[in-house]
Amino acid sequence: QVRLVESGGGLVQAGGSLRLSCAASRSIFSINVMGWYRQAPGKQRELVASIASGGRTNYADSVKGRFTISRDSAKNTVYLQMNSLVPEDTGDYYCNAHQSSLLSGVSDYWGQGTRVTVSS
Repeated sequence: QVRLVESGGGLVQAGGSLRLSCAASRSIFSINVMGWYRQAPGKQRELVASIASGGRTNYADSVKGRFTISRDSAKNTVYLQMNSLVPEDTGDYYCNAHQSSLLSGVSDYWGQGTRVTVSS
């Protein structure tokens, strides 16, 4: 198992930046994919960005060119740098750890979320 704790959310004006952090309780070296999801009020949770163990990244179209996901395995932490924020980026942001193996099957772990509010 792995416990995830997000931080870095807050209130920011449109055009501003925030950096979210996701600290894991153990090494993330072996975790297949780390991701950031967000859930806007009244909407379903959606994938924002993910990074695989090999370093490959994936972004939602709405954040490409503005957000950057990275991982620091030495610190067991994943980051989401968010620039040029717009009000549509408002929501609760959740960190996810996705692990799959033939031995253990598939496991998904979630943090408690951190709120991002972008004012116009």
